Amino acid sequence: MSTTSFDHRTVLLDEAVNALVWDADGTYIDGTFGRGGHARAILGRLTPRGRLIAFDKDPDAIAAATQGETSRVDDPRFSICHSSFADMAQQVAALGIAQVHGVLLDLGVSSPQIDNPARGFSFRFDGPLDMRMDPTRGESAADFLARADERQIAKVVRDYGEERFAVPIAKALVARREGGNPVRSTGELSEVVARAVKTREPGQDPATRTFQALRIQVNAELEELEQGLNAALKLLLPQGRLVVISFHSLEDRIVKTFISRESKSVVDRRAPFAEPLPTRLRALARLKPSETEVRANPRSRSAILRVAERTEAA
Repeated sequence: MSTTSFDHRTVLLDEAVNALVWDADGTYIDGTFGRGGHARAILGRLTPRGRLIAFDKDPDAIAAATQGETSRVDDPRFSICHSSFADMAQQVAALGIAQVHGVLLDLGVSSPQIDNPARGFSFRFDGPLDMRMDPTRGESAADFLARADERQIAKVVRDYGEERFAVPIAKALVARREGGNPVRSTGELSEVVARAVKTREPGQDPATRTFQALRIQVNAELEELEQGLNAALKLLLPQGRLVVISFHSLEDRIVKTFISRESKSVVDRRAPFAEPLPTRLRALARLKPSETEVRANPRSRSAILRVAERTEAA
């Protein structure tokens, strides 16, 4: 994989790290290493007894963790796993760690992924229609569109992109494929979507929602988020912090619902006279980027940071 440098600005850096690190001797998880912005800041808050375990599916991110300016490979407090944060429980157990003091998840796509045409994440650059966080495994967006029927494509674009023109887009994609010219590049996909979408919000490219939907589908992002949240809850010590930064409503809805559900005492319907099951989380904060940050980094405008604390109850 290429290790070409692309600029990346870490969103809500201070807010996330301030919320996450409450014990400087503790063990923390950065579930989305990216280019190491949060990781470097976390390590800067830890004592020599502290520890940080990072995860990332992207081979370029793993290379960034072990090469060049972002490298932390020589820091004995740091380790990184080429894996999804959905698998953090198994990976951490393999390192001999039972519980951690905090888990950070910075969801979505990093600027280096968006800005690299070879990755196929952006309609702004023409490149292969890939969109995989880990290009070494799984099905690309082009491969999905080459095999899925009209109903499947429409469902993905509607459910994951919240696109009201999902059916016309799916019809156009299938018609092009059946005509012997399936879409294989980001430029081709953008052209098809632009012809199928009749109106769009001012300032938004017609392909925005479709690109989001296909990326979520290809990477199983919402399923992995559910798995990652449950894994984090099992790993957190009492008072441990769960810090999640999301960038669109589907992600934030899952995080909000998860925190809300785990913050309520639950009655076991099979044993109605038994004591209610204890709450496991306590919501602490919901934050958005400041106006100053949004001006400096327009991509941060949609970010929402949610913070929750593991309760004392088991």
